[in-house]
Amino acid sequence: MEAAPTKNVHRLKSSMRLSSVAPGTVTGRKVHELTNVDLAMKLHYIKGVYFFNSDAVGGLTVFDLKKPMVVHLLPLYFVASGRIRRSETGRPFITCNDGGVRIVEARCDETVDEWLAMAVEDDSTFDGLAYNQALGETGLDFSPLVFIQFTWFKCGGMSVGISWANVLGDAFSASTFINMWGKTMAGYVPHKSLHVPDWPAKSKLPLSVLPKVTPNALKRVDSVGDLWLTPNNCKMKTHSFHVPEAKINHFLSVQKSKVSVFEVLSAIIWKTLSKIKENPKDTRMVTLCTNKFSEREFESPSNRMVWSTVKADFWVAEAEVSELVELILNKKEDENGMIEEMMGNTETGEKSSDFIAYGANLTFVNLEQIEIYGLELKGQQPVYANYSIIGVGDEGVVLVLPGPKCGKEGEGVNGDRSVTVVMPENQLAQLKVELKSNWSIT
Repeated sequence: MEAAPTKNVHRLKSSMRLSSVAPGTVTGRKVHELTNVDLAMKLHYIKGVYFFNSDAVGGLTVFDLKKPMVVHLLPLYFVASGRIRRSETGRPFITCNDGGVRIVEARCDETVDEWLAMAVEDDSTFDGLAYNQALGETGLDFSPLVFIQFTWFKCGGMSVGISWANVLGDAFSASTFINMWGKTMAGYVPHKSLHVPDWPAKSKLPLSVLPKVTPNALKRVDSVGDLWLTPNNCKMKTHSFHVPEAKINHFLSVQKSKVSVFEVLSAIIWKTLSKIKENPKDTRMVTLCTNKFSEREFESPSNRMVWSTVKADFWVAEAEVSELVELILNKKEDENGMIEEMMGNTETGEKSSDFIAYGANLTFVNLEQIEIYGLELKGQQPVYANYSIIGVGDEGVVLVLPGPKCGKEGEGVNGDRSVTVVMPENQLAQLKVELKSNWSIT
């Protein structure tokens, strides 16, 4: 666990340090084959940040935080400690070589409350709390798949940041991983092995006859080689909106049929962005990314989100929210099979391009069921938690997440929601104005 200093990050002290933690037991010569859907996600990264007050972390040392990873977490999640390699055909896979996850330690001169207050106006304050490094920046063979950052604040509180390569698994896998670390911190001894989900099923058609039409949910980009990062054509910014339970219940009460919070909030933002876009035709089609599987705790990390697209044949900006909800409910087309087939063809010889998924179209991601408040330290939940995505295309992404009160006993059926938006800076500024004036969402 030898540590070394690294570059300064916004508002953090120069004492930031990097180290590595590896499984305490040797994994052996295991290989984790990446699915075609995994490879479609390779240019995206999931970022999560959890804030804890001093009561939850008082007295904890770096050794206390690392030891459960060595003894319990990483022997279970040995794939997360692996590194990317390529087969003789050039197809990437993960070799489970116990390379370890990277640990980042930092300190901050603000309190947790001061930092969260700043984030209300400027979400870029979160940027330094989950380490930002793409696969391949330090050489693809040596790049960690997971970074975990501990940032201590002057009040005695701490944030836990996770940066998770999407090629390893989706946001639910990342959340389950960090929640399991919290359980091992509390003394829980997990199962000796994780179940590897048999999903998606392999196509029965030979690769030579599979269609080569790019799914609507993907966008083809120039090949990135061994640096798994694609640049944007404009400056992207992130902002999180808070939607209280009372407002959610109002939105649901005016709908003609029983719908989810995700569907209503997606419809509202879809309609609003269609008014903002210079060319409204750009928002006729949107992508939906939803979770089909509720149980992830004892499964190996995987990309099991369901990707679908829906297209409106009318002017979205002038549509009723209920019309858009109806489209989202009943007119979406599942594209996982097409993505699987497309990436299969790509791996057989089309090496001149890569793909992005989040932001290929305006993308709505349903993370309502993700347990981001399931990470507990000393029996206490975070005072605030949030997730975002790095590597988003220019059309932007909208994540619908549980808020601090969502699912807590006595807080109502629906609870609060957080809506994290990543999109071009100029569009985000207009979106803030529109949502505040027309929907009282801030």
